[in-house]
Amino acid sequence: MAPGNYCSSQVVAILKGGECSMEDQNDDTLGNLNQNIVGKPPRDHSVSMRHCTSSSWLADSESNINTVGVNSNTEDKSEFPLVLRSGSCSEKGPKQYMEDEFVCVDILLECKCVAQKLDLPSPSAFYGVFDGHGGIDAASFIKKNMFKFIIEDSQFPSSIKKAVKNAFVKADHAFRDASTLDNSSGTTALIALVLGRVVLIANAGDSRAVLGKRGRAVELSKDHKPNCTSERLRIEKLGGVIYDGYLNGQLSVARALGDWHIKGSKGSKSPLSCEPELEEIVLTEEDEFLILGCDGLWDVMSSQCAVTMVRKELVQHNDPNICAKVLVTEALQRNSCDNLTVVVVCFSKDPPSKIEIPRSHRRRSISAEGLDLLKGVLNGR
Repeated sequence: MAPGNYCSSQVVAILKGGECSMEDQNDDTLGNLNQNIVGKPPRDHSVSMRHCTSSSWLADSESNINTVGVNSNTEDKSEFPLVLRSGSCSEKGPKQYMEDEFVCVDILLECKCVAQKLDLPSPSAFYGVFDGHGGIDAASFIKKNMFKFIIEDSQFPSSIKKAVKNAFVKADHAFRDASTLDNSSGTTALIALVLGRVVLIANAGDSRAVLGKRGRAVELSKDHKPNCTSERLRIEKLGGVIYDGYLNGQLSVARALGDWHIKGSKGSKSPLSCEPELEEIVLTEEDEFLILGCDGLWDVMSSQCAVTMVRKELVQHNDPNICAKVLVTEALQRNSCDNLTVVVVCFSKDPPSKIEIPRSHRRRSISAEGLDLLKGVLNGR
C-alpha cells in the first residue's frame, strides 16, 4: 500500500524483511545525542484478538516479548542498565471492522538499512499506534511508511524533532497521492522513538502515551479533541466549526492524517491538522514502563488506573504482553465501544520493585465526647 515513489523492496530493505518501512527549537536533545554518539474494511478479521511483536517488522523474531539490554556507554558506571521489552494486544471490540494498526520494533540496529546508514545510540527502538477511521487504508499506509519518512528526512539525525514533524506532513501528502488507496479514510498517529535514554513522543490525534514512573502516571501526550480549548481556538481561527464535539460536524478528533475530503487540496490551511505535538524525556531509574493506547482504552480508563494495573501485573509475572492483554480485556469489560489497541514498553529486565509504604507510628485516640457518643450508639440510645 506504499505510494508509487516507494516500492515494496525499499520498504523491506528498511526494516529487514518486515512490512514497515516546521520549525522547532534549537536545543534538540535527540539531535545532540546523535551528534555526540557518531473506508475499506480489512480483508480477514475472523480472529478478533491480535498480538503483534517485532516479528511484523523483523523476520528473525520468534517471541511475543522482545528484549534488548545494553549497559550505558557513558563514563558514569553508576547509571542503570536500560533494557527494552515490549508487548501488545489489539482487538476490534464491538465494532464491525478492525481499523487500528500498531508496530513494535525493539531493536532498530538489527535493521540492516538503519545500521548501515545511521549511527544510532544503543538501544534504539520504534513504537506506534495508529487508530484508523473511515476504513483501514490510512492507518495501514502510515504504519508501513512513517519510520521510513523519518530516517529519510534531510534533518535526520542532526535534528530529530524537525525530521519527525516533517515526516508526519510527508506521510500525509504521500497518502493523498496514493491513487490505489481511499484517501478519505483517516488515522491518528502516536509514535515513540527511543534513542539511548532519550524518548521522543509524537502525537496527532486522541491516542495517548503514558509513562509509569514508580507507580505514578505521567501523560506524555495530549488528546487532540475538537472541544479542547487550544484546538478549538486553532480550528475556529482557520474557519472550522465544532458541532456537538465534532470538527465540522464530521470528525471527533482535531488532528489526523488522511481525511482529505475534509482537508481539501494540498498546501491549503485546514482546520484538521496533521502536525504532531512533541514531548521529549530522558529516562531515569524511576521510569519503569510506557503505555501507548488508542482512545478506545482511555475512553473508559484513567491514565493512573492503567499504570496501576500494568505495574501490578508486572510485579506478578513481568510479562508486558500479558499486561497489554489485561488492559484490553478490562476496557472491554468496562463497555468500550471502539477498537482497542495497547502497546506496553518496559525499560528494565526486572519487574518493578514493590513500593513500601511506611507504617505510621502516630498514636490515635478518641475524645471523651466521641467515646460517650459511640457508647450511646452501641447501647441504642
